Amino acid sequence: MPHHLFKCSECIPERKQHAVIKGLGETLADALPLGYLNTIPGSISERGCAYCGAKHVIGTPMKDVIHLSHGPVGCTYDTWQTKRYISDNDNFQIKYTFATDMKEKHIVFGAEKLLKQTMLDAFKAMPHIKRMTIYQTCASALIGDDISAIAQEVMDELPEVDVFVCNSPGFGGPSQSGGHHKINIAWINQKVGTFEPEIKSDYVINYVGEYNIQGDQPIMDDYFKRMGIQVLSTFTGNGSYDDLRGMHRAHLNVLECARSAEYICNELRKRYGIPRLDIDGFGFGPLGASLRKVALFFGIEDRAKAIIDEETARWKPELDWYAARLEGKKVCLWPGGSKLWHWAHVIHDEMKLNVVSVYTKFGHQGDMEKGISRCEQGALAIDDPNELEGLEAMDMLKPDIIFTGKRPGEVAKKIRVPYLNAHAYHNGPWKGWEGWVRFARDIYNAIYSPIHELAKLDISKDEIPADKGFVTRRMLSDVNLPDEIRNSATMRPYSGDYDCLPNYMGKTYPYMEKTPAPSTAA
Repeated sequence: MPHHLFKCSECIPERKQHAVIKGLGETLADALPLGYLNTIPGSISERGCAYCGAKHVIGTPMKDVIHLSHGPVGCTYDTWQTKRYISDNDNFQIKYTFATDMKEKHIVFGAEKLLKQTMLDAFKAMPHIKRMTIYQTCASALIGDDISAIAQEVMDELPEVDVFVCNSPGFGGPSQSGGHHKINIAWINQKVGTFEPEIKSDYVINYVGEYNIQGDQPIMDDYFKRMGIQVLSTFTGNGSYDDLRGMHRAHLNVLECARSAEYICNELRKRYGIPRLDIDGFGFGPLGASLRKVALFFGIEDRAKAIIDEETARWKPELDWYAARLEGKKVCLWPGGSKLWHWAHVIHDEMKLNVVSVYTKFGHQGDMEKGISRCEQGALAIDDPNELEGLEAMDMLKPDIIFTGKRPGEVAKKIRVPYLNAHAYHNGPWKGWEGWVRFARDIYNAIYSPIHELAKLDISKDEIPADKGFVTRRMLSDVNLPDEIRNSATMRPYSGDYDCLPNYMGKTYPYMEKTPAPSTAA
């Protein structure tokens, strides 16, 4: 497999080892780019830091906690509200963020007094919240503030509160993945085993590596409950601080995002003997196989089968409708972490999309191994690309759409390539059977968007046809819809002149005219 040196990176020849093109019959040993290394100076990486990986990815989805950054206000502001980690307590952790707001004088004279006063002020301002996490930043780590000692002082003064300290400064790893590791280990060292949960079932799990992006967690939680399984804790989306202190009482750790949370699963296995089972909530096939694995562990396979049969029968016709219209479309799969390999094969198998590129910002070699093995021949695999490399890759590959984060996504829009936010979703949740159809709908809407078609025109010289981009109307008029969809109770008569797409929940299709039922009259 040839390594690929971008023209924009010819002045940084070391970058050649970080990109490869998957060739015919080549092994992963031939295909693997270098990854999870310190950023090469001059390459202008878009990675997040270790502090970001700890606070933004792992910590702040925890719902009933004051999340306090001990450092300059810019650190906490940069990790606030940029992902849709919703919660069922009125989104407390999204609405509020807390920082000590260190200044130059605190760097010179120390900031421990500032930290203690800020902690006391925060608990006073939010009297209904009795739990806090303190995140160390580069500034407080460099001057050596003893955060743990200050946290203990506050807990001694306020016996009803509990404080967790995460020492994960930005320089604590090559990327945000280093922060994932640090907060995983810190949590099990400091808090697991300090609370005894109530056990309500013979089948008890920790759901690990789930961050409840736009409501993913309740969907998966519902499947487990229908199987009679108690979800003791969710690490950490919509998760409760005290529930996560009781992780040691679970019978099984069910792991979703292996990149961010395998560390705590491995430690729970070592220290408490709790087995680890990796699952995948995306795609009909992988999700069904995942529920079967969990059920097999507990000996309740029939319960999983009933859910799989019911959900597949309900949603498969709608997925097929989208797959027929997405077949052959090219996608750059640039999500940053584990979605690289969660999605690479299943979007091809179930939505008929062709993956022409994969990349990771903070993934390890194992992420690249799985991602490259699951994508098509000729795909370009890149570790930690910068903006210029991303632009060059899109110009070379001519994708119909990319799945990525907001920064590279906004760059793609500048060159008229639609994107979906792979980190925070566009109109999620995307997990579960219905969620996977919703994902297909978002892809369809993006690719066939009239706005994107119009954006490709140069208004200074191109003729602007009145129906430019309205492919959906013509597509629907030219095909015979499957009876399962056309006769579905979710259809309603089309009215109006505009091209309407499925609504948020995917349960009504106002642009489709329902076929009248056959007459039974003699």
